[in-house]
Amino acid sequence: MTTNIPNAKPEITPANFPALRSFLRGYFHEDVADEYGTPVDAADQFCEDADGDERTAVANEWTLLMNLLQGRPLPEINQALIGKLGGAVRLNEEEIQQVSQIFARCLAVKPRKVANH
Repeated sequence: MTTNIPNAKPEITPANFPALRSFLRGYFHEDVADEYGTPVDAADQFCEDADGDERTAVANEWTLLMNLLQGRPLPEINQALIGKLGGAVRLNEEEIQQVSQIFARCLAVKPRKVANH
């Protein structure tokens, strides 16, 4: 259902969640268990690998998506992550909560200032 109301919730599309789509395709792929162990470990690794801007973009888009899907059944959340945004991993509710906590920490971390040499 698309609306033309100002401040309407964004549609869940790759165009509206580009950073999150890139994260899902790069970390929540078919080989997540072999590469990272669990989706939660993959999210943790992303926060270590990514630069501050990338971490912030993904964490903000994850938070927005979870807010849009709040109260929705788990299959609908996974459909958004997999079918609409390109991930390949089905998450359970505990994993969604843990990944949300990781991204909340990513947003809380202030970027370190690098001295110019």
